[in-house]
Amino acid sequence: MRRVKIGVASVFILLLNLAWFGGIQAETRFYKPYVLAKELGGDITQILEEVRTALNSGGFSVVGENNPYSGAHTLVVTNATLKQVASQSEYGGYGSVLRVAVTKSGDTVQVSYTNPEYMAISYRMAASLIDVSESLATALGRVKEFGSDTGLTEFTLSKYHYMMFMPYFTDQLKLAKYDDHGRAIEAVESGLAAEKSGTKKVYRVDPPGKNETLFGVALTKGEGADTTVMATTDIAPLKHTAHLPYEMLVSDGKVYTLHGKFRIAQSFPDLTMGTFMKISDAPDAIEEALRAAAGGN
Repeated sequence: MRRVKIGVASVFILLLNLAWFGGIQAETRFYKPYVLAKELGGDITQILEEVRTALNSGGFSVVGENNPYSGAHTLVVTNATLKQVASQSEYGGYGSVLRVAVTKSGDTVQVSYTNPEYMAISYRMAASLIDVSESLATALGRVKEFGSDTGLTEFTLSKYHYMMFMPYFTDQLKLAKYDDHGRAIEAVESGLAAEKSGTKKVYRVDPPGKNETLFGVALTKGEGADTTVMATTDIAPLKHTAHLPYEMLVSDGKVYTLHGKFRIAQSFPDLTMGTFMKISDAPDAIEEALRAAAGGN
């Protein structure tokens, strides 16, 4: 057998390359959809009030609250940075808010929130929202990220879809179209006030400097109801309550929503196909309810 001689210089270069590649691998970050702020014992009502106070002191405004089912409460928040970045991004209105959850689970109360950096990447926003992440951690705490076993890299998350032939962020559903932006907003406000198809308004945010308005919507009826979807999907020990509520975005007179197959998968990236099939009617039901609220056909 012929022996291959490797010089000292070649070995040195090989080791340098391995060290460089290993360094790159070590620096790869994996993002998860939620942050666990803390787990506490005590009364959920008192903890809710403490969370509201902490958010206000941390520079966040609570623009809406919802109690989708017993033991679960969401607070939707925004601040100047979120609205500014939203105004700089295409369809950035989706990222103008974050959702904070207070959930009773067994003997403890979990305080959690949507991960700002995860949301910024998946919504393809103009900035990373690291500052917002730090502000939330200061206000509420930060134990760990959760919602996916391994998480997603920035590259994967920026082009996220559940699997082949499933919708991306850009595959939004157009629910209705109006000649005037103000008329579109009036139509949505009217539909939500009438609670059409079991919809219920949770919040409204208007990012500055552009014709975009984001509405948060709770769903109370049908296969897409909050209770129906969460009873099937939210079965892990750490609760995904901050998945709710859903959104309708009015942009230049058109009313959009994220496709249910994207929106649910974004919040539950490890969802098995078997579980997804159990709520197979939910995406269409969510679309139909939001379309009714938007005044679409």
